[in-house]
Amino acid sequence: MKISIFGAGYVGAVSASCLAHDGHQVIAVDPDPNKIAPLLQGHSPIVEPGLDTLIKEGVVSGRLSATSDAEDAILSTDLSLICVGTPSQADGSLSTQYLEKVALEIGAALKKKQSFHSVVVRSTCLPGTTEEVIVPALEKASGMKAGEGFGIAYFPEFLRESTAIRDYHDPGVIVFGVRDEITLGRLRSMHEHFDRPKFTVDIRTAEGVKYTNNAWHAVKISFSNEIGNILSKAGIDSHVALDILCADDRLNISRAYLKPGFAFGGSCLPKDLRAIISMSRRQGTPVPLLEATLSANEAQINRAYSMIAAHGQRRIGFIGLSFKPDTDDLRESPLVELAERLYGRGYQIKIYDPNIRLNRLTGANANFVRSRLPHLADLLKDDIETVIDDSDVIVVGNGAEMNGSIKRVPAGTPIIDLVRLDRARRSEGNYHGICW
Repeated sequence: MKISIFGAGYVGAVSASCLAHDGHQVIAVDPDPNKIAPLLQGHSPIVEPGLDTLIKEGVVSGRLSATSDAEDAILSTDLSLICVGTPSQADGSLSTQYLEKVALEIGAALKKKQSFHSVVVRSTCLPGTTEEVIVPALEKASGMKAGEGFGIAYFPEFLRESTAIRDYHDPGVIVFGVRDEITLGRLRSMHEHFDRPKFTVDIRTAEGVKYTNNAWHAVKISFSNEIGNILSKAGIDSHVALDILCADDRLNISRAYLKPGFAFGGSCLPKDLRAIISMSRRQGTPVPLLEATLSANEAQINRAYSMIAAHGQRRIGFIGLSFKPDTDDLRESPLVELAERLYGRGYQIKIYDPNIRLNRLTGANANFVRSRLPHLADLLKDDIETVIDDSDVIVVGNGAEMNGSIKRVPAGTPIIDLVRLDRARRSEGNYHGICW
């Protein structure tokens, strides 16, 4: 394939050399002569292990060239990758000036082109940027409509500096955010030799995936540092502890818990998190991430309360009360906290949870109910139908129990879903997912 790459920095230079190595005809485009001149001579404009060798190979083979002429590059290729920078501004937002500038240049060149050209954004940009900044600039300069006159896509990169070439050749996943089939076909063709998971999504989702990845990496690093600081002061080798944590690929290094929904609860997580934070304070070890985790959990309970209160109805039905399905443990259940908050503010609460039977609760769970929920007996109902029929808003905290009865909910009754009953449903009409 004939490919032009706009921006010869870290992402652009690596992408250009690797694509040329894969056999494509590649033109690197950059207005900076300090980047173009080294490329034309077969040298890397940046420091990256192995990149000099790949660039020299591409130039010698004739598959890699460089230019400052955007129009010539567009007219000579079928697909363009936008790899320009999106630097931070003083307020933390991203500057999109380079994206808009290059989009206008590409659009002006497309005006002179007869064949269908695909424009693929690789620059890291916030969800909505491609559709709200890049597409309007392309359409304005070209006089064409995205997806019809030219192709548009977002293709996030996951290249780490110092290991970028290895990351290119062995990606964790490949994500195509597309609007048109021609561009999707071209991207698939470029990556058909990679035996890695490939996902095709809409453009905004692809943009969001990039930020999801980077935020997750940042959280993991800060978590490891905070735990390391605590453990080292306790005389523990933190690397040993983290190695053992990573050895568990069932819960720790897995998709377990990475499922957006309601707050965490139960007899372990809240108690143990508070305990280790208390230990850190006694040590004099700051742990802002761990402390913020408790605040984030509280914020999710507040979010659910606000969603319920926004409807202005007073009769609220809860499906599920324990901190997770298939248990009767009410200790620190976020659903209990939510129900208590509503009850204390005068809402009429009805609850159905098949696992909660007051005459069967024992030990700490029974003590919790006696001390915190003496009114629970008046709120619990023996069947789900009673709760649905006598409520103006339904709060779903147990999806297994609700799935078979969701059709019984009157069409006009709001449903606040905290567990995601159906992956195909998004918030719309009277259905409200807490974060989907």
